[in-house]
Amino acid sequence: ARKGWVRLAEVASVWMPGRLKGIQVSREEGTPFLAATQVYDIRPVVRKWLALSRTPDAEARFVRAGMILVTCSGSVGRPTIANAVHEGVLISHDLLRVEPLEPADRGWVYAYLRSAQARAMATSAKYGHIIKHLEVQHLAGLPIPEFPERVKGELNRAFDAIVRLRAQGHDLQQEAEREFESALGGVPAIEDLGERGFVARASDTIFLERNRVDAAVHAPHVAQIRSHLAARGQGMSSVRACGFRVWVPGRYKRIPAPNGVAYRDSADLVAVCPDVLKRYAECGFGDRFDGRVKRGWVLIPCSGQVYGIIGTPVIASSALESQVVSNHVMRIASRKNAEIPAGYLAVALGHPVLGRPLVKALAFGSSVPELDPADVAALNVVRLDERVENSIAERAVRSADANAEADGVELQMAEKASALIAEFIAG
Repeated sequence: ARKGWVRLAEVASVWMPGRLKGIQVSREEGTPFLAATQVYDIRPVVRKWLALSRTPDAEARFVRAGMILVTCSGSVGRPTIANAVHEGVLISHDLLRVEPLEPADRGWVYAYLRSAQARAMATSAKYGHIIKHLEVQHLAGLPIPEFPERVKGELNRAFDAIVRLRAQGHDLQQEAEREFESALGGVPAIEDLGERGFVARASDTIFLERNRVDAAVHAPHVAQIRSHLAARGQGMSSVRACGFRVWVPGRYKRIPAPNGVAYRDSADLVAVCPDVLKRYAECGFGDRFDGRVKRGWVLIPCSGQVYGIIGTPVIASSALESQVVSNHVMRIASRKNAEIPAGYLAVALGHPVLGRPLVKALAFGSSVPELDPADVAALNVVRLDERVENSIAERAVRSADANAEADGVELQMAEKASALIAEFIAG
């Protein structure tokens, strides 16, 4: 099947926009911007908005679904495919853009960049002492084998499946959240005071519900959300009362082992096809499930900065069942008598306006904020008509399954490409 090899530049255009020195403005006035690491999140949370008119070469900083991106700063050489969540967003210059010259090469070019051999070559080409960098000419100069159309056709179908599944996952999540909003009369205008101060009375009953008096839980915008849910829903019920068990595995000693069990950090849960590189010797991993999770559980990163992934619920897929998930991830598992499906709980806790701010407000600690399982178990969830709750849950689960399936296709592509290159080298 081998035909020879050429430089990557002969089959794809490799380029990057000029280095960006953007002017940050308010959400209302600006265009959303994503840093390189955020692009790899399943659902990036925009934290910066830039003045488009003051952004040099702005058009080149937008990407379209299906464009191949590769990290070129920090952890270099990691490829991904732009999808619907990236459209209309300014993307960092710290991602190389790779565009096959012929559409028929799209699958093979991406599979090649995901292969173990290409990743190793890209990593070896990096330079820099503190922050590693990969330049356009480094990636463009990598040798890429040529293969017949039969092989390329198979990889093209896989590439298209990834794009389709990512779009499907995004659309289903949006549909679930829109149905949730609609059932609650839409999203109200909520003013987040940001770093501005506010006053809360000690007689507030919330003080009596927790052992802590952290200010965030009393913020006016959080109170507005709670009031809106209470007024527009069909009652409120705590996560515990809805029939869920909430816990975090205890601490344990991590012992690196090349043949140990695959280990996922909290950041891996919210990332697109993450590199799961850590392996540890079996040690029980802190709970009776030996650190494993089950499909359908709701997982919440419970340690980290409040502007980051902490408090972001994720529905566990079957792919996670064979791996250990970090004890910095909270588990929420439904009991047999659960009143609501886990998929609905994930949407109610994860809605960017009506859910996630309530969860993040529970974080305590100044250096590395944490979420306490008892606080999350006591958090009230808005109830809706049972039919609506089930419909929302069904969309949320299908969204999670679509993203998990896309990850599986990517991994298969990487394995296929690695095997093809190994055969090519062996002659």
